[in-house]
Amino acid sequence: MATEPLQNFIGGRRVPVNGAGRMPLIDPATEETYGELPISDASDVDAAYAAAAAAFPIWRDTTPADRQLALFRIADEMQARAEEFADLESKDTGKPRASLVADEILQSIDQLRFFAGAARSLEGRAAAEYLAGHTSFVRREPIGVIGQVTPWNYPLNMAVWKIAPALAAGNTVVLKPAESTPLTTLLLAEIVAVHTPAGTLNVVLGDRDTGVALVEHPTPQMVAITGSVRAGMAVARSAAADVKRVHLELGGKAPAIVFPDADLDKAASGIVTGAFFNAGQDCTAATRVLVHSSVHDEFVAALVEKAKTDARTGGPHDDGVLYGPLSSAAQLAQVSRVVDRLPAHATIATGGRRQGDRGYFYEATIVTGLRQDDEAVQSEIFGPVLTVQAFDAEEEALSMANDVPYALASSVWTRDHTRAMRFSRDLDFGCVWINTHIPFVSDMPHGGFKHSGYGKDLSQYGFDDYTRLKHVMTALE
Repeated sequence: MATEPLQNFIGGRRVPVNGAGRMPLIDPATEETYGELPISDASDVDAAYAAAAAAFPIWRDTTPADRQLALFRIADEMQARAEEFADLESKDTGKPRASLVADEILQSIDQLRFFAGAARSLEGRAAAEYLAGHTSFVRREPIGVIGQVTPWNYPLNMAVWKIAPALAAGNTVVLKPAESTPLTTLLLAEIVAVHTPAGTLNVVLGDRDTGVALVEHPTPQMVAITGSVRAGMAVARSAAADVKRVHLELGGKAPAIVFPDADLDKAASGIVTGAFFNAGQDCTAATRVLVHSSVHDEFVAALVEKAKTDARTGGPHDDGVLYGPLSSAAQLAQVSRVVDRLPAHATIATGGRRQGDRGYFYEATIVTGLRQDDEAVQSEIFGPVLTVQAFDAEEEALSMANDVPYALASSVWTRDHTRAMRFSRDLDFGCVWINTHIPFVSDMPHGGFKHSGYGKDLSQYGFDDYTRLKHVMTALE
């Protein structure tokens, strides 16, 4: 696909981009240019929303059973073409090719199938006479046309997280993928078009300005974005001017709290995977270890050993690799800057360097000795960097864990069930893992608080976010 001129996907077909701008597509593993991305202009966005608006009455009026069947068929075709999806995803992102089908493609297929079932599970209050002589009931309806923007760290997964609940609920969509990773989203749109009315899912290619045009357009009744806090705030401001609904899945700074009674070997292994999978380019990645001072040195040594043996980085076809390159030169520069300006009281226990001179590879990095107000503790690095801090008391651990602007994910490592339950209550994060970090299931909600945004992806709650409620009352006489 990348060898052909890329086009928008509007109204069920590929459409040449009207905008004159172009930007290179760069392989992050080799730094070689392998294609060009055309930049859509306002007329392209207009056309995509017109197609979505025309398709909405048709798709809205399909039965939940028909929408379920369409999503099942989309999932089945994705499964049949899983290797093709993995090839494109690896090309765009540099991720290890050998594990992509198992790690990401099959997850997307399962999520489509989950939301296929959700399409037929509409929830609401029972019809009854809440006022004498009148019967009331609730209709759960699709919102309308939805504008969506997805990121570059999990291009296919995030596209499915966005479109699956929206389509299952009966909405139509205009989606802009990240400018550096469009390939799997375009292939997904082609598959969706086979099984849905033309214009149900439309994809516009472009840069940040294209995303702004998509969000500010008057047609969508809701906009949803997975991205940075800065981008989310801009979307919220823009949507407020038009009273659009907003769904924001933004940054994270996940703590992993380790108590001395934990299985330290299991904790070290789980946290290393949770920290360095996908080069740490994950808003739920374990980024901050808070470990009891009595086992601090022992645990740091275990983390360093696990990082050296289990968190190798390399090219998409290298053996024994946990993660590939960072997504772009800009992301490599961002990670390098944070590490290069660590304060004097910090110690790099391992890593801290770019790997090689070709490709955006960065070593798995562990930093100790940091203080709570240091940049590396407070700011999202979005790279393979794990910080370690010591604590003495439960109250101190809880305070340190919650004392960041983000509130997306966290984990607690302990054999003490009562302690685990206390922390699951008191940690101010949308997800609390106990003795594990980073697994997802389609059935459970994902989403955070504070600067991590609002709204839920996955689960029945994610489906409900793409619906609206209408009260209907009938006089009985």
